[in-house]
Amino acid sequence: MKLLLFLTLMLCPLLTFSEVRAETAKAILNGTTPQVPVEGEAIFEETQEGLKVSIEFKKAPAGLHGIHIHENGSCEDGGKAAGDHFNPEGAPHGFLLEGGLTRAHAGDFGNIEIREDGTGTLKLTFKEISLNGRYGVVGRSVILHEKADEFIQPLGNAGSRIGCGSIEMIENA
Repeated sequence: MKLLLFLTLMLCPLLTFSEVRAETAKAILNGTTPQVPVEGEAIFEETQEGLKVSIEFKKAPAGLHGIHIHENGSCEDGGKAAGDHFNPEGAPHGFLLEGGLTRAHAGDFGNIEIREDGTGTLKLTFKEISLNGRYGVVGRSVILHEKADEFIQPLGNAGSRIGCGSIEMIENA
């Protein structure tokens, strides 16, 4: 009994001060054709509030662009290999933050504004999706579309795929 008490007291400081590390995934976005230069990064972090998503572009065409998670993690064939919008519930197209999984695809992230200098940032937190599992984004891709998502059926009318990046887990330092 004394040994158990001793071990418990010795381990408590380790538990109290141990660092909690969030699981993180990342996608590096590049242009799908040489004619449209795109450079960006998307970070996905599992937190108590939900899946925090931070998407930042260093280079992309100015304007409002639809941004979605697509079902496959391949950017081959000009981004077409990424497949359709990630939609495990078979829901209509919408905006995930407003519609939830019954009124929007799990990959419907809305629009990102790219400034005249080619930069832009989008930060969102989702309770409906995660890194892994049925609603997981790892192994899928982030697609930047040529035009703004108009939130109409069936896919938002956002035009061609101009940027793509595969979402992969990363090691936390």
